[in-house]
Amino acid sequence: MAFEVPPLPYAPDALEPHIDAQTMSLHHDKHHQAYVDKLNGAVEGTDWASKTIEDIVANLGDLPSDIAGPVRNNGGGHLNHSLFWESMSPDGGGAPDGDLGAEIDAAFGSFDSFKEQFEAAGVGRFGSGWAWLVLDGGELKIVSTPNQDSPLTDGQAPLLGNDVWEHAYYLKYQNRRPEYLKAWWNVVSWGVVADRLAAARA
Repeated sequence: MAFEVPPLPYAPDALEPHIDAQTMSLHHDKHHQAYVDKLNGAVEGTDWASKTIEDIVANLGDLPSDIAGPVRNNGGGHLNHSLFWESMSPDGGGAPDGDLGAEIDAAFGSFDSFKEQFEAAGVGRFGSGWAWLVLDGGELKIVSTPNQDSPLTDGQAPLLGNDVWEHAYYLKYQNRRPEYLKAWWNVVSWGVVADRLAAARA
């Protein structure tokens, strides 16, 4: 079964004014589709075509050398973006509560401190990549990955990731990546992040 781009769980303009409709349409319909097309082309006819994207990204070291590069880049792009769309909602924003809120406070000092550290990871990522909240060895941590690399490859459970490739924000924010990172909190779906944390701890 070939990999497919999941449909957006909301309309392309639903995250306005924080993320514009044109960016969402291009990002989802063009960029994500390109990752999926190239991933399918790389694994076609191999045993990897029948595995889940999570299994593939978690076991990149087992890939044959002739497809390792394309699968790392495009498989990571498919997984990262699939998580990204689900992490946002027109009803998002605010602060996390419950176990997630308590764990963020405990790990980072406060929600505001967490946001500052997360934004710094995104601003500090040279070139293209991602900022992540992950569960690593039972602890919440903030990490940054280059290109389309996934924390899964390093044995970490990705809970929340923000795309800091220029295609994610340039139409609206141009070179103002810090402004994009701050605006993005208005659309984060904390319920989804809490569910991922619970699943990772199960």
